[in-house]
Amino acid sequence: MEHKNIPEIRFSGFTNEWEERKLGELGSVAMNRRIFKDQTSENEEVPFFKIGTFGSKPDAFISRELFEEYKLKYPYPEIGDILISASGSIGRTVVYQGEDEYFQDSNIVWLKHDNRLDNKFLKQFYSIVKWQGLEGSTIKRLYNKNILDTDISIPSTIEQNKIGMFFEQLDDTIALHQRKLDLLKEQKKGFLQKMFPKNGETVPELRFSGFTNEWEQRKLKELGDIQTGNTPPTSDSDNYSLDGVLWVTPTDIKSLVISNTAKKLSQVGVTKARIAKAGSILVTSIASIGKNTLLRMDAGFNQQINSLTPTSENDSYFLLTQSEKWSEKMKQTAASATMQIVNKTDFSNISTYVPVHKEEQEKIGSFFKQLDDTIALHQRKLELLKEQKKGFLQKMFPKNS
Repeated sequence: MEHKNIPEIRFSGFTNEWEERKLGELGSVAMNRRIFKDQTSENEEVPFFKIGTFGSKPDAFISRELFEEYKLKYPYPEIGDILISASGSIGRTVVYQGEDEYFQDSNIVWLKHDNRLDNKFLKQFYSIVKWQGLEGSTIKRLYNKNILDTDISIPSTIEQNKIGMFFEQLDDTIALHQRKLDLLKEQKKGFLQKMFPKNGETVPELRFSGFTNEWEQRKLKELGDIQTGNTPPTSDSDNYSLDGVLWVTPTDIKSLVISNTAKKLSQVGVTKARIAKAGSILVTSIASIGKNTLLRMDAGFNQQINSLTPTSENDSYFLLTQSEKWSEKMKQTAASATMQIVNKTDFSNISTYVPVHKEEQEKIGSFFKQLDDTIALHQRKLELLKEQKKGFLQKMFPKNS
């Protein structure tokens, strides 16, 4: 007889079919005692997590006396219990680590279960669970019945523990890479503040040795050729192809550098579009204003984007790094207008400060390019790890889990 309720990949020594249960057969839903607003403050001793602060920093607290009383009299999680968000963004989980803290009743709950379930295994199950009664529903609430009626497939507790430990190590690796990525982004933010002049100043706090001149104020139109894009008629399929010149829309601007797009311009389309040369900086000017990217090759772009093609006296990557400041000014300009748009004239007249010598631009540009490349590398590693975890979850739990 064919075993259906087994995963594609499992640890050696385990062959039995997994058992099908409902969560309600293995435990009951528990929650903390209700806390009323007048029982909270902004500066008491014990953090009180509401659904909006669940998994982050608390903005409300309760007294130590109330905490000790409620912890003694009413349900309270044990170390390792998996807390679940039951409203808002449903199904977010936090592992209770034993800290003195309290949680909003009915919005934050946990499954109080016996030793038939391993919490590390349960945490991973929650990441792929299909809650009973919520599939295809617009309901933004996870009721106790939804939890208790949800199906779960479980192996022996020994196998559960091995699976849970495996994913815990993978989660720790993912968290480590996330912290590295966050640190690099913070470092870049610090360098941006110190290596470009502050408002009202003409020299940065940090600069490469050998450069002492004040930076000069320039308008963007003095730094290069500026264009606003246009769109060849999309109703004419002859204008587009699967391979050809890149075609950039605001949705394509997802990273600091663009080297490919899903849609391309045909030879016919190129004659009807505006083309920005490789090394140009594209900046969105309508709706999602201020998204920017650098072109690795020539590309056409639509009317929601302005381009700046630097002159030979200016470095592309330096200007790309500085374009975050243009974005702030563009958003301010758009906010004061009747339409959320920054036209070519307004974009051209944005002022910025640049070093007198291109060599200093190049050094700054090269520095930030190396930093951005490192950030992008860590981002790719993190995304790969998350994809690997997704693949393991699909193969280490039965298909019907």
